[in-house]
Amino acid sequence: MTSSVAPAGRTTDGKNTADPTPARVPLLALGVAAVLALPLAAVLGEAAAAPVVADPGAFVRWGVLYARVVHDLAAALTIGLLVHAAYLVPETTRTNRRLVATRLAGIAAGLWALAGAAGAVLTMATSIGIPLTDPAFGQQFTTFAWTYEPTRVTLITAGVAAVISLGALVASSRAAMAWLSVLAVLGVLPLALAGHAAGATDHATAVNALAVHLVAVTVWVGGLVALALLRPLLGDDLAATAGRFSTLAGWCFAAVALSGLQSALIRIGPLSDLGTRYGVLLMVKTAALLLLGYAGWRHRRSLLAGLRDGRSAAFLRLVVAELVVMGIAMGTAVALARSAPPVPDTAVEDPSPAFALTGYPDPGPLTGDSWLTTWTIDWLWLGLAVVAVGLYLAGVVTLHRRGDAWPAHRTVVWVLGWAVFVYATCGAPGVYGRVLFSMHMVMHMVVAMLVPLLLVPAAPLLLSLRALRSRPDKTWGPRELVLQVVHSRLLRVFANPVVAAVLFFFSLAIFYYSPLFELALRTHTGHVLMVVHFLLTGYLFAWVLIGIDPGPKKWSPLMLLVVLFATMSFHAFFGVVMTGSSTLLAPGFFELVRLPWMTDPLGDQHEAGAIAWGIGEAPTVILTLLVAVAWVRTDRAESTRKDRQADRDGDAELAAYNAHLQELKRRNEGRR
Repeated sequence: MTSSVAPAGRTTDGKNTADPTPARVPLLALGVAAVLALPLAAVLGEAAAAPVVADPGAFVRWGVLYARVVHDLAAALTIGLLVHAAYLVPETTRTNRRLVATRLAGIAAGLWALAGAAGAVLTMATSIGIPLTDPAFGQQFTTFAWTYEPTRVTLITAGVAAVISLGALVASSRAAMAWLSVLAVLGVLPLALAGHAAGATDHATAVNALAVHLVAVTVWVGGLVALALLRPLLGDDLAATAGRFSTLAGWCFAAVALSGLQSALIRIGPLSDLGTRYGVLLMVKTAALLLLGYAGWRHRRSLLAGLRDGRSAAFLRLVVAELVVMGIAMGTAVALARSAPPVPDTAVEDPSPAFALTGYPDPGPLTGDSWLTTWTIDWLWLGLAVVAVGLYLAGVVTLHRRGDAWPAHRTVVWVLGWAVFVYATCGAPGVYGRVLFSMHMVMHMVVAMLVPLLLVPAAPLLLSLRALRSRPDKTWGPRELVLQVVHSRLLRVFANPVVAAVLFFFSLAIFYYSPLFELALRTHTGHVLMVVHFLLTGYLFAWVLIGIDPGPKKWSPLMLLVVLFATMSFHAFFGVVMTGSSTLLAPGFFELVRLPWMTDPLGDQHEAGAIAWGIGEAPTVILTLLVAVAWVRTDRAESTRKDRQADRDGDAELAAYNAHLQELKRRNEGRR
């Protein structure tokens, strides 16, 4: 009798089994590389150099760096594990992979929260120059920790991490894991408000770039670590999981590269600045990014095919090498964030009150030419529009290659809608809307009413369901996510026309007659949230009225018209009230901005009310016509259906009705 012995990690038939390499090796490779790279980068960038005055001590100066490394690694691991659990790991009845990933994410989130809390304490000590052992430090921390933005955002992320930790330790459904992954991604966004981004001269661009950078890096790094940790549990599903992550990593690579380039252009002046300490660290990060891009190319080109054939050794070696490079990049990034850039963050471009309040210079008097010539590119909104149009066109191309048709007018209105959105946020309405109430209202009405009127008829959900491939293993890919949204209880609530109308109108009134308006004028975060809210509530309101995407059952056209007219009546009333108001809204802003060419802020507010009233009329008429057209089409379709049914069954419904009338007639005659 002879026996067959398979190589380690494979069975005699060539199938994958658990790789003998311990799962902790890739994680250790990442952590050790980051910890070792940090001191070298910190010394080069003088990130831990003692200040001339108010030195909190070497423990604090180095501790804040290492706390941030642990914080970033734990956040990345949390996000990566949750992303795998919710979207990438195939379902199976033999293992509890998703639960293992989620529980590990809960532990990582706990470490994230602890590192965040420690980082907040050390950041405060660094900022005020007091050692932790100083008796006055405790009082200083409790008094100023929440008012000082770097510690406030760190405490916010630590609180979010604590919530995620508790949720991940008890979550069992894929929906819960998906919501936790979304919360984890949102949890890193406040960090974009700290560091160099907080004080950059181009504050909005710096914050946007850093936010995109942070999200992309954490998803990319954390996803790769999670793949390595879960590898022993995946077995034959390793190839499918790695392939899905490879696609996600490609998007992350593009986002990291573009956002990193944008951040570098803000902080690097002439090319000679690359020879500075900051420039050298930046080149180290760039080299690491190029190496990682090459590794990703290798994955897609050859190693994924090898995984499908049962060869995982080369894949694991490359993953460990990638994690080492990622660790070096993360350690360098932490030191880079606390190193002085060549271009000072505190440079003042414009001493005017408008620049002091908004971060943007006074655009000058509004003229007829200004409507076409005034632009300030907001890369966040431009990038959103480009991605939305690109994905839509890719879906249309996919259908055409498959031989399916897609109406051209839907593509046209989709592209036109995003072009109008870019104009509203980056053109004259967006630029002057930061200092003029009337132009702010133009921007609001265009984003909330005109843009959705163009986007909704394009039916993006219907296109995605037709173009995207479904997954046979019950995981949540892009198509499955769309279906989850379409059939969710939450959408059924929000897609109720009354709820959508209440959100559309009452949030409008609450926004302008509360401190939220001034917050949106003064802060970048408030401005971003305002635009997102305008777009989403406007889209939802238009969608429940004229949307053709799949979703909850729609109300009858008659009831929709009632909701539409009631909402627009309230909207017109809002405009009339604002037109006749004698109290200036957001006085803390408009009384201080003091534009030399705008001497009557209250008069401008009255004009804003007239714009809210007037601009709302045209979309209302269009919405009414579209609902009426839908009504006619519904009646026509119902008539056609009944005619076809009558042709098939010999008009059985009419015959049954006539028979019923005859029976009633017989009964009446019998009573006589």
